[in-house]
Amino acid sequence: MEQLLTRIQEGEIDTVVVAFTDMQGRLQGKRLHARYFADVVVPHGTEGCNYLLAVDVDMNTVGGYAISSWEKGYGDMEFVLDDRTIRLLTHLPATAMVQCDLVWPDHSPVVQSPRAILQKQLDRCAEQGWVALAGTELEFIAFDTTYEAAHDSAYRELTPVNQYNVDYSILGTTRVEPLLRSIRNTMYDAGLDVEGAKGECNFGQHEIGFLYADALTTADNHVVYKTVAKELAAQQGKAITFMAKYNEREGSSCHIHLSLRGADGDLVFWKDGARTPLYDHFIAGVLATIADFTLLFAPNVNSYKRFADGSFAPTTIAWGLDNRTCAVRLVGHGAGARMENRVPGADANPYLALAAMLAGGLYGIEHELTLEDELVGNAYTSGRPKVPATLAAAREAFATSEIARATLGDDVVNHYANMADVELAAFNAAVTDWELFRGFERL
Repeated sequence: MEQLLTRIQEGEIDTVVVAFTDMQGRLQGKRLHARYFADVVVPHGTEGCNYLLAVDVDMNTVGGYAISSWEKGYGDMEFVLDDRTIRLLTHLPATAMVQCDLVWPDHSPVVQSPRAILQKQLDRCAEQGWVALAGTELEFIAFDTTYEAAHDSAYRELTPVNQYNVDYSILGTTRVEPLLRSIRNTMYDAGLDVEGAKGECNFGQHEIGFLYADALTTADNHVVYKTVAKELAAQQGKAITFMAKYNEREGSSCHIHLSLRGADGDLVFWKDGARTPLYDHFIAGVLATIADFTLLFAPNVNSYKRFADGSFAPTTIAWGLDNRTCAVRLVGHGAGARMENRVPGADANPYLALAAMLAGGLYGIEHELTLEDELVGNAYTSGRPKVPATLAAAREAFATSEIARATLGDDVVNHYANMADVELAAFNAAVTDWELFRGFERL
């Protein structure tokens, strides 16, 4: 913070973005003049309307939320600056960003805030002397059109930046390198440890990878990356989408890697050349609660279109060693031993997904759950239990889950069950292109 205030004083920074992450995983907040930020916000704070955690994706106020309504008057929440998140945004002139926690005017935490939900699970880990390390692998599809033109064309007939499968293709990524390079370098300037970029299977689909970090930092970085990637695409006359399933080809995933480590760096998942019992209990807990927490891995109607057999997106609740057909893939050894959750799509809120994984894993440890046998072969044809196939099924599993309520709390479960209800009501009221083409003349 001292460095930021010095840069403001010297005129290097004139704008500070103050932001938090909403239910949908988006950054919301304010752009502040830097002098106002330094003179007023740093010593006294700032606020925002509490409806920001009680709206749909279109920012419409909707009913059913306990924390915010017309009856409650739509009051304010306070933004609490987290100095650890200060970063430069070099794609914008003289701009820095600070991410925030949310509290009520009496300074009690807004427990429904995604960042608070993850922090609660991290606090549970800390009580046992553990830290959670995580990495997210986020795919997107890029198009040679502007967001405005995409909107005007109803998001149909868009031209992807690649016209064929460019998975691992150097030629295919070279054609998109101006965008990929700008994202990599801007994210490095913003404090992310950039690994690299690679092509993916769907036309115009790419992935930019970042080094793992503690789970909260990974989630903070994740949401900044999604926002900045869209901004950079717009600056270059392009558009990118993080929809889980844009079309009938391959969907876009957000595979999440997770492990526990001792607070002093000691390994807790690996000892004497093998997995520890604690690691097995953790994985058993994640598997036992995947159905309960699928809503937090796949929060939208579109999310479930991604779950298709033979698509590299999981449909089966099982684990395997380096087996990409399973919901949970175990990879690495020693310090690199970790689980990969393949259920979340690119539309997942990383705070909620990580909180769910930790809640499930800690449940497995606390109850010393026995890890089932490894699935060897094709999970799609194994006959094992399935991941919930619709948002309605996932919502029901979440809302009625005793484990979810015990680990996350009733306030959180009720809040996000209502979010699913809002999305389902909107979807059920919509007349889709599929219905028009199928029924306009022929029915």
